Parts: sequence; C-alpha cells; structure tokens
Amino acid sequence: MAIAEPFTISTIALPDGGRIGISHIPGRSGAPDNDIAAIAEWGAAAVVSMTDLAEMQACDCEDLGDRLSGRSIAWFHVPVRDLGGPGAASLEKWAGIAPALHAILDEGGAVLVHCHGGHGRAGMAALRLLVERGWPPEQALRHIRSVRPGAVQTERQYRWAASAAR
Repeated sequence: MAIAEPFTISTIALPDGGRIGISHIPGRSGAPDNDIAAIAEWGAAAVVSMTDLAEMQACDCEDLGDRLSGRSIAWFHVPVRDLGGPGAASLEKWAGIAPALHAILDEGGAVLVHCHGGHGRAGMAALRLLVERGWPPEQALRHIRSVRPGAVQTERQYRWAASAAR
C-alpha cells in the first residue's frame, strides 16, 4: 500500500550543468501519474529505479518504464534489496547503464534515481555517479546529504559507491 507523501526531487547540480535527482518511488504519494508528471517537468532524461518489482507493484508503478517512455524518458531498472548493496546481477546491470547515464550528464542532462524511500539505495546510486565522475567519496557524500539528509544508509552502500574512486 502506498504511503501518501508529497513527491519531491532533491537535486544535485553538477559543475558542468548536468543534474542528478533523488526521490522516493513514484506512486508512494498515492498518485503515480502526478509523480511521473513531476519527473517530466523536472526535466529527467532518464530514471533509474533501484526498487524491486514488488515495491513497484505496491505503488502502482510496475509499468513505470512504459509510462516514462510515453514521455520520452529513458528507464533503467537496477533492483537492489532494501538497505542492501548491489548483488552480482545488479552490478552487471550498473556496468551496462553507467555509460549512458554519464553521457546524459556530460550533455548537461538530468538523471533521476529513486528507491522506495529516496535515501539508501537512491543515495548510493547518486554517490556512485559522483564518484565515477571523479568526486572524492567523502566530499560527494557530504554534498548529497546537504540536499538529501539521510542519503546512503548503510556501510555496504557507501563501500560500493566509494569503490569507483579513481
């Protein structure tokens, strides 16, 4: 069952003009279509769902990819267990999508990452993107938490994101 909660996107503005957004799952507000409209209005070129199918079904957004496609927004699904870090399948998926996400950011575009609550897994993915772009992990984490308090909830999440440090 969805928890009625306003849909908000915490935005990390990159120096080169790109943006990374962090939010909770569309539909948690009780109005998935309104949340998807907010994502489109925010200007997302791509959305990365870090939730599993059961979480998406509970929020009436199991067809999120189709709904986003109808608005010309790319969708990537990298399911990770709540409070966990990526397993082998998720790691492989991340490796496959990261170049596309960075290409969007390099062009000044916007990438939204979400999990169920918009903190742990979504924060982890945002942190990974920043670290892959050359940010020192601790600096990136402080910056993310300045716009999304509570982001990155476990040591495992932090370690995976920080492991991308060059």
